[in-house]
Amino acid sequence: MSAKRGATTRALSDTDFQRLAQFRYALRQFLHFSEEAARGAGLNPQQYQALVVVRGFDGGRAPTVGELAKRLLIEHHSAVGLVDRLESAGLFMREKGSSDGRRVSLVLTDRAQNLLSDLVVAHRSELRRLMPLMKPLFNQLNPAKPTRSRAGK
Repeated sequence: MSAKRGATTRALSDTDFQRLAQFRYALRQFLHFSEEAARGAGLNPQQYQALVVVRGFDGGRAPTVGELAKRLLIEHHSAVGLVDRLESAGLFMREKGSSDGRRVSLVLTDRAQNLLSDLVVAHRSELRRLMPLMKPLFNQLNPAKPTRSRAGK
């Protein structure tokens, strides 16, 4: 163990660990809700996450399988299997790029859009429920820096 790491560990208080435990509990509550909501809609949690990635992709275009894999933190071959299953379920379509036929983008079907909209509304509601628990924990983990008074200058 390096001296720097050891010094940091010794500086942590019981309160630091309690805050982290509370934060992890709130986060786990949300993840559990998300997993159950996905299952209730006939999806497994990873399928729901894939729908969110495709719908929320911020590249100004539809993502590729590789980009989906990166966002889900899974291997490319696992993403290919996931996309195959979502395509078979009528939730994804693969579209070849107009300028580069080798580029295949992932697009949600209308059915997926409708399913996802219902799920996201429920998730947003759950986040709003948990926010009063999580916000103070964020603030405690990252306290605001004290401002200097003009008298002290």
